Amino acid sequence: MQFETGLEFARQLDRDDPLARFRDEFNFPRQSDGSPEIYLCGNSLGLQPKRARDYVTAELDKWATLGVKGHFSGDHPWMPYHEFLAESSAALVGASADEVVVMNSLTANLHLMMVTFFRPTSERYKIVIEDHAFPSDHYAVESQLRFHGIDPEDGMLLVKPREGEELVRQEDVETLVREQGDEIALMLLPGVQYYTGQVWNIEAITRLAQTRGICVGFDLAHAVGNVPLQLHDWQVDFACWCSYKYLNSGPGSVGGCFVHRRHASDTALPRFAGWWGHDKESRFRMENRFQPIPTAEGWQLSNPPILSLAAIRASLDIFQEAGGMAPLRHKSEKLTAYLQFLLEQRTGKFINIITPLDPQQRGCQLSLCCDAKHLSGRELHKRLEDNGVTCDWREPNVIRIAPVPLYNSFEDVYRFVDLLAAACNE
Repeated sequence: MQFETGLEFARQLDRDDPLARFRDEFNFPRQSDGSPEIYLCGNSLGLQPKRARDYVTAELDKWATLGVKGHFSGDHPWMPYHEFLAESSAALVGASADEVVVMNSLTANLHLMMVTFFRPTSERYKIVIEDHAFPSDHYAVESQLRFHGIDPEDGMLLVKPREGEELVRQEDVETLVREQGDEIALMLLPGVQYYTGQVWNIEAITRLAQTRGICVGFDLAHAVGNVPLQLHDWQVDFACWCSYKYLNSGPGSVGGCFVHRRHASDTALPRFAGWWGHDKESRFRMENRFQPIPTAEGWQLSNPPILSLAAIRASLDIFQEAGGMAPLRHKSEKLTAYLQFLLEQRTGKFINIITPLDPQQRGCQLSLCCDAKHLSGRELHKRLEDNGVTCDWREPNVIRIAPVPLYNSFEDVYRFVDLLAAACNE
């Protein structure tokens, strides 16, 4: 598509957008004058769906009027509440409902998965992660290695960009697997790299690793709800994600977990066990012999927080009404391409985009480095915030901008670049 630089062009794109109506489903933070912020931070915390208040209030009312009977009463009884999120969650990650469970937080789920899927031996004991992994992933991997008596200096292999580059090359991942595959027990990599916004080739990495007997898991915190996924068909062993970024479920909300059916159905797999993962039919016999559910639910520990699940259900319902990831991805590619076009046209000499320019190698996020001699990246971020833009700063020098297709408009993008260009050109 041939883009134009004017405001009216942005407004015409919004008028032609079949998903534009979903913007009204969300609450936008307000500036001091009452006008909505230009909110481009869904990669950190998604906006609140307006219906989340109703969904959560319904459960509070049920608690007030029914007490413990709420576990088994109403359209959404608490006992199986997590099951109401399985189909819609599975649709977002390309899985079947029996391969997905909404539970815990992201890092807790990563630990639970590594209990099962990181089974080191004297010959095969190393874990591959990326050099600039989100710190929590690094901490989790390092602590798992130490728990097994393995020195992280020996047991952790880091995939790094080449000198002077920001992005990891697929061929370097492949070289690492070919050269050291016999020593690698697990690869834990991102679906989308949080800092650069680079999409990793999950399918190719999984296929190559598994030919060498390596288990493969993915942190999908920045991928789920952002890019299309086909975890079942790609044969991924496991994956975990949070739900408060692109899934708009609220701060600290419950995360999700995928376990491929070939593993989920194997009740003999070692795991940390809890009551909620026990066979549903016999759970209330209160017996002490653990019998895991032969699905992803078998990794559950305890009953989940219902108020958080209600907020997640509110957002997932909107995803379903929008038609799922296909139309959202179509808009996202157009929205981010428009952002790239305006940046190149209006701020090209001051702003460097480190995210891949190929739409197939990125989600909605663009990561920007400020090259203006008179203005540091942190100062630029503050000026944007002072002028009603909510975006994200990450050390050492990146402003992350994420136009989310569910609620961001083309005019949002236009106005952001207008403010950015003004700050750069002062």
